[in-house]
Amino acid sequence: MNIHDDTKRIKGALAPERLQAWDAEFAADPAGRLAMNAVTRTSVDEVALDRQRLLGVQLSMSNRLDNWDAADQKRSGRCWLFAALNLLRSDARKKLGVKNFEFSQNHAMYWDKIERANYFLEDMITLASSTPDDRVPMFLLGNVLDDGGQWNMEVAVFDKHGVVPKSLMPETESSSNTSRMNASLRTLLRKGARLLREAVTEGASESTIDDMKQSILRDTHRVLTIHLGVPPQSFDWRWNDDDGGFHDGGSLTPQQFLAEYTEIALSDYVCLVDDPRAEHPKGRALTVAHLGNVVGGDPVLYLNTDPDTMKRIAAEAIVAGEPVWFGCDVDPQMEGKQGIWAADLIDYSAVYGVDLATTKEERVRYGDSAMTHAMLFTGVDLVDGAPQRWRVENSWGTEKFDKGFCTMDDSWFDEYVFEVVVQKDRLPEELRAALTEAPIVLNPWDPMGALA
Repeated sequence: MNIHDDTKRIKGALAPERLQAWDAEFAADPAGRLAMNAVTRTSVDEVALDRQRLLGVQLSMSNRLDNWDAADQKRSGRCWLFAALNLLRSDARKKLGVKNFEFSQNHAMYWDKIERANYFLEDMITLASSTPDDRVPMFLLGNVLDDGGQWNMEVAVFDKHGVVPKSLMPETESSSNTSRMNASLRTLLRKGARLLREAVTEGASESTIDDMKQSILRDTHRVLTIHLGVPPQSFDWRWNDDDGGFHDGGSLTPQQFLAEYTEIALSDYVCLVDDPRAEHPKGRALTVAHLGNVVGGDPVLYLNTDPDTMKRIAAEAIVAGEPVWFGCDVDPQMEGKQGIWAADLIDYSAVYGVDLATTKEERVRYGDSAMTHAMLFTGVDLVDGAPQRWRVENSWGTEKFDKGFCTMDDSWFDEYVFEVVVQKDRLPEELRAALTEAPIVLNPWDPMGALA
């Protein structure tokens, strides 16, 4: 059958005469031709940028905490770990008297990877009775050992494995560029998942299955160590502060180092999220099935609330001298040279002559927005108590933006910020009460399960 024959049409097929009509329509549209001439030679972001709006986002802050250098996650998805370790170092740098002290992000990733491998294999054993093409195992197999994570996952790693100075477990080629290492680990773990599932369905004993799992984890440990190095179990800690003073901290384990040089009690914090979907009421706790890394660690827990509450509590923390970890959808409406966000900064609709306007709920519900990046609020500009803009410590090095720091107009917070981590004692009473209730359990593939 000739699909171009007018007498024989395939229902739903794109008709040639329609394409010809659209070509003619575009050719007769001077605005479309002008946009094409611009966008074929220049980035559409540059063409669509509202430059007056950009100039209106000032960089000054009434409350600013940072006077240190931004870190660099390089070609890895470790932003969530960088943001958390940047929060911890804001505390440690005071005790150490070292402005640009950093914890080892490589150390944190090493332990997240090995713990997450164990978590994944336990899931595969538990789900062994389901077929490989069931949606849950399919989803888990498709997202093995990603670099990203959520707040409760990093707390679980720090609680169990502590932290160390960056000088004791520095970056490696693979910690800064994780793709090849991750590919090998995924192959290893997917092979292990197949072997474990087969053993379970064939009726192998629990001890046999556990022995198989330990063998897979031993191989995982070997691959990780080849790529990332050996994490220290204990170390002698001596350092010079910024004034040249010498200090001897003695012999410490990573867990002792965390306790000795930070005062932030990680268990006192909770993650507030803005899930805009009506079926997930504000004031309720949420969790995501199969999302975690440390077996036996606290599950990922969110308190669903409105952006204004999130802003108020985050601003209070900054004014009190504490940076705030947050997660967002980082790419939309961002001017990439200066590092400025505003909800109405880039007008694609005007360039295309096509209505692209959507709400936050519509973007979440239809897969157009989710948590993609975690950073740290290090400042807020308040006018009569209301935030106008936010200072952000990114983890993309010091060569970009304002020496690695960005500025967020408050309008962007409403549209693209999804979560902030705050101390529980800053919560209003009704949100504290929600912590005692059983959370709504979301599917593993739910947008709120996206890894920052």
